[in-house]
Amino acid sequence: MIQRPDSVLIVDDDPVNLDLMNRRLGKQGYEIHCASNGHEALDWLHSHDADLVLLNVEMPDIDGLEILKQLRRAYTQAQLPIIMITGKAGSEKIVPALEAGANDYVTKPLDHPVVLARIETQLSRKHAEEALRESEERYALAARGVNDGLWDWDLSGNRMYFSPRWKSMLGWQEHEIGDDPDEWFRRIHPDDVDRVRADIAAHLEDQTPHYEDEYRILHRDGNYLWMLGRGLAVRNCNGKASRIAGSQTDITRGKVVDVLTGLPNRVLFMDRLARSFKRARRRKDRTFALIFLDLDSFKMINDNLGHMIGDQVLVAVAGRLECTVRSSDSVARLGRNHTIARLGGDEFTILLEGISGVTDAVRVAERISSDLANPFLVGGQELFPSASIGIAIYNPTYQSPEEMLRDADTAMYSAKALGKGRYEVFDANMRANTTARLQMETEFLRAIERREFENYYQVIVSLKTGRICGFEALVQWNNSARGILSPGKFITMAEETGLIIPLGQWVLETACQQMRIWQARFPNDPPLTINVNLSSRHFLQSNILQQCRAILHETQLPHSSLNLEVTESAMMPDPEAAIDLMTQLKDLGVKIALDDFGTGYSSLSYLHRFPLDSLKIDRSFIAQIMEDDEIVRTIIAMARNLGLKVIAEGVETADQVGKLLDLGCELGQGYYFSVPVNAQEATDLLAAGQHDNAVLSTARANYSSILNPIPSLAQHF
Repeated sequence: MIQRPDSVLIVDDDPVNLDLMNRRLGKQGYEIHCASNGHEALDWLHSHDADLVLLNVEMPDIDGLEILKQLRRAYTQAQLPIIMITGKAGSEKIVPALEAGANDYVTKPLDHPVVLARIETQLSRKHAEEALRESEERYALAARGVNDGLWDWDLSGNRMYFSPRWKSMLGWQEHEIGDDPDEWFRRIHPDDVDRVRADIAAHLEDQTPHYEDEYRILHRDGNYLWMLGRGLAVRNCNGKASRIAGSQTDITRGKVVDVLTGLPNRVLFMDRLARSFKRARRRKDRTFALIFLDLDSFKMINDNLGHMIGDQVLVAVAGRLECTVRSSDSVARLGRNHTIARLGGDEFTILLEGISGVTDAVRVAERISSDLANPFLVGGQELFPSASIGIAIYNPTYQSPEEMLRDADTAMYSAKALGKGRYEVFDANMRANTTARLQMETEFLRAIERREFENYYQVIVSLKTGRICGFEALVQWNNSARGILSPGKFITMAEETGLIIPLGQWVLETACQQMRIWQARFPNDPPLTINVNLSSRHFLQSNILQQCRAILHETQLPHSSLNLEVTESAMMPDPEAAIDLMTQLKDLGVKIALDDFGTGYSSLSYLHRFPLDSLKIDRSFIAQIMEDDEIVRTIIAMARNLGLKVIAEGVETADQVGKLLDLGCELGQGYYFSVPVNAQEATDLLAAGQHDNAVLSTARANYSSILNPIPSLAQHF
């Protein structure tokens, strides 16, 4: 950019002086304008700008002193420097002019080098002050425009400048915060202030190249914000710091907000919990609740659909939680009397304040469970990520917020152990149960290494003929301290630890090997079949198809002899993927049975799409069949329409057998026929069945200590 020459206005009634100074100053590159009297000068300045005025003191119409006073009413000394020209060296005219605002003076006869030097001095000062003013204006504009708060600490005077933004970040008006450095330090969180002071001191002592720190600072509303503070010292020639200036940036969102869901994270939640804890300790009439929520099938979604879908599920769950809790009668919006947070992974917590007791917390948990039971549409798929919920209510025996969080977590695990998709309120017995559970998990890990598991087999019988058609493989754990444990005692734990995958593969391989042995020894027509349960994690793992193919090839078991049992809960988190996998298994020749039918989602819209071979009616319906057979009758009729076989589980009496036959059920399984037995005892049952193909009297005799004597099937028929 080309800089224009400085403009100088010469005001003098002496034409010789005007002409002389015009030529001399023009040669120096100045833009010269001349006025021969005061009126002419004022008129010119009214419509033009000058950088400096040379003003003669003595003039006939208006003297220079009066012109000076008029100009000073319009211009400051920095805006328009004025050098007086006087014919007297004494103070008579000079002092009044200086008092009226003249910047300098020169005397006649003019010494032109002196005049030039004084003009250059005044113009240099003017330009410097203009540059400083522009810099300050730019700084002020920048300070108001940026989102950061700025501060400037004068160390010698121990005074601190806080920008308007710095103050407004903390909820204060500009006039409400002074210039004492303690305005900053007394607001910093007690746990952070010593570190901040130490880090600033280290920089002032030149131990660090700059100051930088993260700290919490108190907002006017009583909440703490997270700030990133930065600063740089200004040092004198000896290296001693005289000032330090810097900024603070609000990093609260990044520090305390979960990036994925936008909910508060663990840091903010624990801060809110601690404050609720303190308030409850001060006021005995206050109570609050903590809800701990964990998705039951999230790892399966992540493993099989990918983390991108998993993230979308978490966002959807977070949104539904906010809507659910906001609409609850007992809570209001975030920041009033509840906080919803994501602790990490698929764990969410809800802090409920202002409640009257456990009833309010239970009502919220029930509403959450109900709302989460509705399907989530994610990536064009319907998913059903149910949740286990634990509730802890504040009581004065708690010593810390962490204890309360631990108990809510314990209650959540209790809910998960009792069947998932439910809630539990913490009580003292749960802690002992949790300890016992942890001990069992340790033993379970060792059991895998020690091969303490054994397949037991329960017969599946033709209700019409009494013949054994096949077996269901049920893994048992022969625990040295606890004895033989049924699957219900450890399968949930195996799923949660991930050990269900290797355990399930072992069960499948062992069962197929055993069935191949039985088929060779007992060549039935049709051949005996083996049913193997697949957990939700095992069912939807990516390589289950390859595993089945490899095991069937190795054991030489006919593919149609393997029935894989899956539950509705295993399929409904991702029905489309389940349909695709079952179709591939069917193409392999494997048969699919839907286990525990009627206790899960019972999504009839999907049932006809699942490539199933049979339904297993849950034992809870069989137990009620003599009083109310409507549900069983409906299931059998629906299965017949879909071309599916029906297996009744939990058959325990001859009357139940008769009722099932009347309803058209083909197959049965339960203690009426046999409890689960080991491979050798199952072989004995098969051998006995060859001699008496209508009854299983040998099996019932062997287990008379478990069951009441039951008449033979032959007698019933």
